[in-house]
Amino acid sequence: MRNYQILVVEDDKEIQELIKQFLMTQNYIVETASDGLEGMRKFNKQSYDLILLDVMMPNLRGFEMAQMIREQSNVPIIMLTALEEEQHQMKGFDIGIDDYITKPFSFHVLIRRVEAVLRRSYDQSTDNHLVFKEVHVDCDAYKVYVNEVEILLTTKEFEILQLLLQNEKKVLTRERIIEKAWGYEYCSETRIIDTHIKNIRKKLDIPYIKTVKGIGYKIDE
Repeated sequence: MRNYQILVVEDDKEIQELIKQFLMTQNYIVETASDGLEGMRKFNKQSYDLILLDVMMPNLRGFEMAQMIREQSNVPIIMLTALEEEQHQMKGFDIGIDDYITKPFSFHVLIRRVEAVLRRSYDQSTDNHLVFKEVHVDCDAYKVYVNEVEILLTTKEFEILQLLLQNEKKVLTRERIIEKAWGYEYCSETRIIDTHIKNIRKKLDIPYIKTVKGIGYKIDE
């Protein structure tokens, strides 16, 4: 089962902590931010699978943050707000958010909405095929092809390559790759990622896996 990573941007500390704890009970990996500026800083440092975004926040409102995200990413966004007027909901959908939940809300309903948005957003892309230049990944069959020639990878090599392709052109830290490919139970040296990347590069013989010095890796032209 994929461990989705969620960024919760909420200025009410009590609500923020409740959302975090409830999501974590459902095995989601959760990070938090207390306003839009902090949220954007975190978003720009790493990739997330879903953003839960409050509307009324200091420094940078949710609508403005959503707009900034949409200028660079199609990551799913669910807005959380006490604003019930239809015009506010329509504004969010016009920006390109994926769902809109008004406060107060049931945490069980929140989980169902999160599950639905993640299913719509990722089921097709993660369970079928990923293509980048001459690289073709069949995610269902765990097969990789370069120029239509199958390349044999280990399971972990496959999962790392798949993760890079799913986050095309975004830098993934070694820690992020560990979290996704191994889960939190893996506590060894993160430099093991370097060995896997070296093997993937050697087997695929492609120039697209880039090292970002001191941070991690990305796949890019």
